[in-house]
Amino acid sequence: METYVALLHSIVLSPGKRVVMADLKAMAEGLGLRNARTLVATGNLVFDGEAAPLAEIEARLEAGFRARFGKHVDIIARTAEGWKRLAAGNPFPEGNGADVVVRAMRAPLDGKALARLESHATPGIRLALSHGDLWIDFAAKPSETKLLAHLTTKKLGIGTLRNANTVNGLCALLAR
Repeated sequence: METYVALLHSIVLSPGKRVVMADLKAMAEGLGLRNARTLVATGNLVFDGEAAPLAEIEARLEAGFRARFGKHVDIIARTAEGWKRLAAGNPFPEGNGADVVVRAMRAPLDGKALARLESHATPGIRLALSHGDLWIDFAAKPSETKLLAHLTTKKLGIGTLRNANTVNGLCALLAR
């Protein structure tokens, strides 16, 4: 038995319609996953299941999501230990937890991607890679920067953003 964290790239099904976290939890349980629990209403799921490769877990969750909600959504999975390593790798722990974000990646980013992104960052924004995940300290409201336009799946590959508060909240949820 292994504990996993799964992050949905989006919970928007259509304009005005979002996935309810109780329904996400029910979907996971319908797939035979145990002790499913969610954190905030942004597509964060923690559950227990048989140990399997992450790609298999992601594919199973994505297929279950499509069957239940009628839409494909990319899902990033990590083991509990992998998630704790991601949280511990935050290079900006002194930053505001709402303004420091990580783009958790399915495939690790490299230094070339970091260099491209740094060329689009405005002064005051700090970027760093940790185990292939991109950490950003926006030092202000992330929505007020043009860098977000360069953090897309098309430009970086499959991944999803979570702020440091959510990262730490998921670590706390793993303890339950």
